[in-house]
Amino acid sequence: MIVSLLYRATRALLSVPAALLRRNTAKHAELLVLQHENTVLR
Repeated sequence: MIVSLLYRATRALLSVPAALLRRNTAKHAELLVLQHENTVLR
């Protein structure tokens, strides 16, 4: 029971930075796509 609780707490703590990193990566990818579209449209 305690091990399961520790596992869940650790997993929750580690998922926060992963979600933030994923969000930043998605923003970066979107910027690259928009820059490419801009170049093509010019």
